[in-house]
Amino acid sequence: MKHSLKCIAVIFFSTILFSISFAQKNEMIKIVKDQKGKKINVFVGDKLFTSFLYPDTLEKPVLYPVFTVDGTDVTRGFPLNPKPGDPTDHPHHIGIWFNYENVNGLDFWNNSYAIPKEKKNLYGWIKTDKILETTGGSKGILSYHANWTNQKNETLLEETTRFTFSQVGHKRVIDRTTTLKANTEVNFADAKDGLLGLRLAHELQIPTTKDQKFTDDKGNVTIVKGGTDNVANGNYITSEGIAGDSAWSTRARWCKVYGKMGTDSVSVVIIDHPKNPNFPTFWHARGYGLFAANPLGEKIFTNGKSEKNLKLKKGESVTFRYRIVVDNGVRTISTENINKFAADFAKQNQ
Repeated sequence: MKHSLKCIAVIFFSTILFSISFAQKNEMIKIVKDQKGKKINVFVGDKLFTSFLYPDTLEKPVLYPVFTVDGTDVTRGFPLNPKPGDPTDHPHHIGIWFNYENVNGLDFWNNSYAIPKEKKNLYGWIKTDKILETTGGSKGILSYHANWTNQKNETLLEETTRFTFSQVGHKRVIDRTTTLKANTEVNFADAKDGLLGLRLAHELQIPTTKDQKFTDDKGNVTIVKGGTDNVANGNYITSEGIAGDSAWSTRARWCKVYGKMGTDSVSVVIIDHPKNPNFPTFWHARGYGLFAANPLGEKIFTNGKSEKNLKLKKGESVTFRYRIVVDNGVRTISTENINKFAADFAKQNQ
C-alpha cells in the first residue's frame, strides 16, 4: 500500500513539474510597437522581457530594461530611469547596445547627452530609420535598419540587425545578428571600447576594497570609497575558468556575470559565435558594471603585442553574432548548461 501511494505521489508531482516546464517553454512572445514613442516592447506572455528604444534623443538604439522571468531588472537604471544608489558614471552606458569607439576616427561608443556641443563633431550617431520586422510566436523576431552617421548626417555604415527573443524554463535568450555594410571606405581602428555592451545592475558589480574614481564626459568626478558598497556582490567567470576582474582582456567563448539580487541568484551570459571576426572575443568586462565583448580591441588587451584593424571597402560588409542568456533561480546557470547554449548557437548561421 505504501509503495502504491509512493508511486502515485511521484506520478502526481512529475505531472505537475512537466506541466510547469511545458507552460514555461511554450509561453508566446509578443512584440508590441509604440511608433509614436519609437519604442517596441517584447513580452513573454504578459510579462515584459525588454524594450527596444530608438528615439532621436538617444545617440544609439538600445535594449532597456532587461528582465528575468521573475521580473528582476539586470540593467542599471541611470540615466533613463535611475534606481536608488545607482552609480552615475558613464552616461553612455544604457541597457544593451552595439557600437564602437573608433570608426574612421569617430567615437560612436562614448557619445551621450553629456558631450559638449563644441565636441560633438568628434562623435558618431546610430540612427534607426526602418523597423523591418516584428513577429511574435514561440520566438519573437525584431529586425531594423539603421545608419551610422557623422554630425553632417553622412552615412559611414548601414546596419541591419535581427533580434530573436525566446524563453526556455527560467532562462530568457536574446540572439543578435548585426550586419554592417560600408557606405564608404571604413576603418575600425583597434580600440578598447566596443562592441557589444551591457551595463549591469548595481548588485552585479564586483565588490572592491579599493576607492573607485569615475569621471563622466563633462569632467565631473565621483569617488566611491572602497568597502562601503554593501550592494555589489557580483562576479565574472569565463569559459576558460578566469574569474573576477582577471576576466578583463582575456579571450573566451563566453563570459558569465552572476550575483544575488534579492533572494535569487541572477546570471547574465554573453556567448560569442565561431563565425565572428577574431573569435574567440576579448572581454571588456569591468568590475564596476560594464560587461562587453570586443573582438576588435586586440592592441589594448594584449599590451601592444598584436593589433586588429578591421577595414571595409565601399560595399563590403561584416557580420557579428551574439547570444545573451538571462537566468534567475536558486543557483547560477552551470558551465555545462552554458556550453549547451553555446553549442546550439554555434550551429546557427553555419
